[in-house]
Amino acid sequence: MTIFCGIDWAESHHDVALVDATGHLVAKRRISDDPAGFAELLNMLAAAGDTPQQPIPVAIETPRGLLVAALRATRRPIYAINPMAAARYRGRHSVSGKKSDHADAVMLANILRTDAHLHRQLPDDSDLAGAITVLARAQQDATWRRSKASNELRSLLREYFPTFLAAFADRPATIASPEARAVLAIAPTPEAAARLTRPRIAAALRRAGRVRGIDAAAETIKRALRQPQLRQRPLVEQAMGTHALALLAVLDTACTSVDQLAQAVTEAFQQHPDHAIITSFPGLGDLSGARVLAELGDDRTRFADARAVKAYAGSAPITRSSGRSLSVTHRRIKNDRLAAAGWIWAFSASNSCPPAREHYLRRREHGDGHPAALRNLFNRLIGCLHHCLTTRQTYDQNRAFPAFTPS
Repeated sequence: MTIFCGIDWAESHHDVALVDATGHLVAKRRISDDPAGFAELLNMLAAAGDTPQQPIPVAIETPRGLLVAALRATRRPIYAINPMAAARYRGRHSVSGKKSDHADAVMLANILRTDAHLHRQLPDDSDLAGAITVLARAQQDATWRRSKASNELRSLLREYFPTFLAAFADRPATIASPEARAVLAIAPTPEAAARLTRPRIAAALRRAGRVRGIDAAAETIKRALRQPQLRQRPLVEQAMGTHALALLAVLDTACTSVDQLAQAVTEAFQQHPDHAIITSFPGLGDLSGARVLAELGDDRTRFADARAVKAYAGSAPITRSSGRSLSVTHRRIKNDRLAAAGWIWAFSASNSCPPAREHYLRRREHGDGHPAALRNLFNRLIGCLHHCLTTRQTYDQNRAFPAFTPS
């Protein structure tokens, strides 16, 4: 008898339901989120006919967590059902809007019973790929937090200390650069900046890691910080300086996290067998390549073809047709992390790779805007990457862009 399992996940407990091929409820139970609860789940599955040769598939609304990790260790099929899709299925069984944890567990089991072929199993990625996913996502989150902290600090400085922003406007990372953070730490207000001497600024630059042109840079910063500007009232200015130091501490922590995680993810990615293939593509380095691998994984059976990868990445357009209405737009439901990495990848490739640049310009001449042209380039590149990863070959410019004509 074919059995399907649905688990409604919660923080402290989980509701489990087993249904047979006809939709009849075979068993139900609430288990705790601990080893005893997991053992209870395994006993429940075994009593329903679960065997290593024919494991009972499981549907759950999350792809992560200790319960999912323990279930994956049993080598059984696990389907992570998107909560939005699950909400649509809920309406098939009740139009009143009622909801319960047990009913959701039954609904998830019935999703497998009727539509398992329309949902994708959790990929069977290697442990190394799983570790890269954790580190790459953490580094990406840290980068976003750094940008947020930097923008908050910049907004505050704009209100009372614009000359500081002007003094470091030519730095690659502006106020997030080590030099700008070191100087702001000793001069958080215009009054403090006016008392700075060149030796103190030079010492701050050395602490930030600068080794060349320190005296000249210190003199330039000193003059820039003493430029005339509008001022807040003294007590208000002092309070804003205290606020700036608090935001600076957050920014320092974010910058440190970005650097530490970048080193960790780079070391892990360089050990992966797909490293040489991914980094052979223009625009993909260790960090951006690790982000792409983190979202695609290394289970080559995960995607049926390149079209599935492109849809998952959000680079392929989506068509909406109803009656006489027809529209082709970009996808909004996608893997946002992969789409963000793809944007950086396409932008970098369009500036460093002549064939990619020609492809981008051709799309612009065709009428695409900048985002649409980059998305089209990303669509082409990720299709080529899928082919290279499947066939175990590195990037070949002549095959990726056969129409390219060198100038």
